[in-house]
Amino acid sequence: MVFCYSGIRTALLQTRLEGEIHVRLRNKKWTSPWLADHTDLVITQDRATGLQGNWQSIFEKVQPLYVEIGTGKGQFIIGMAKKYPEINFIGMEIQEGAVAVAARKADEDPVDLPNLKFIYGDGAGVETYFTKGEVSKLFLNFSDPWPKSRHETRRLTYKSFLEGYQAVLPAGGELEFKTDNRGLFEYSLYSFANFGIEFYKDGISLNLHEDEEKMKDNVETEYEQKFASQGFPIYKFTGAFK
Repeated sequence: MVFCYSGIRTALLQTRLEGEIHVRLRNKKWTSPWLADHTDLVITQDRATGLQGNWQSIFEKVQPLYVEIGTGKGQFIIGMAKKYPEINFIGMEIQEGAVAVAARKADEDPVDLPNLKFIYGDGAGVETYFTKGEVSKLFLNFSDPWPKSRHETRRLTYKSFLEGYQAVLPAGGELEFKTDNRGLFEYSLYSFANFGIEFYKDGISLNLHEDEEKMKDNVETEYEQKFASQGFPIYKFTGAFK
């Protein structure tokens, strides 16, 4: 799978099926009522904009805030909240079915997670939810590659999204990105470089699961677990906004 760059145009020449399809979960009958009964855990988009600059007030402790955009069924963000209780986490998800599954999974987990919340909203407006420096780190995990060139602006690593991330992170705020899609990874590195994001010396992995040192602290997503088990390489980037 290769991206070909010509000036400012970026075209995907080939994609792999597994990396191309992100299943849209059907909304089940229980999701809307459940979400309505758990507004302490899942914040709606309208309420989220009202919390801009005041997110620490909904957590038990004032701690650094890390946000995952596109949290899916929640395996990664729940795992992170368990692993790092000294950090507050928010998982953002636009699909009602997915955010309900993730939040219910967190709610039913035997481990109490007071450092975890969810936003049922669109990651395209991240700067409308948080103020500058309110978020310390952002995660993009296995986002839709939108392989057709006419859909470039929908990719979560497109420059307009990067502008939104920069608007909520402090100088030096980190971005961590994982995908199984080589074309999206190559495109994203190109986008990051053009935007001026700092590339860490050891911040690029072309086969994460073969790096024993980096795997020590790795928390897997559902997609990552699936694709790695099938032998596909997992690509990872970690860098910082200047």
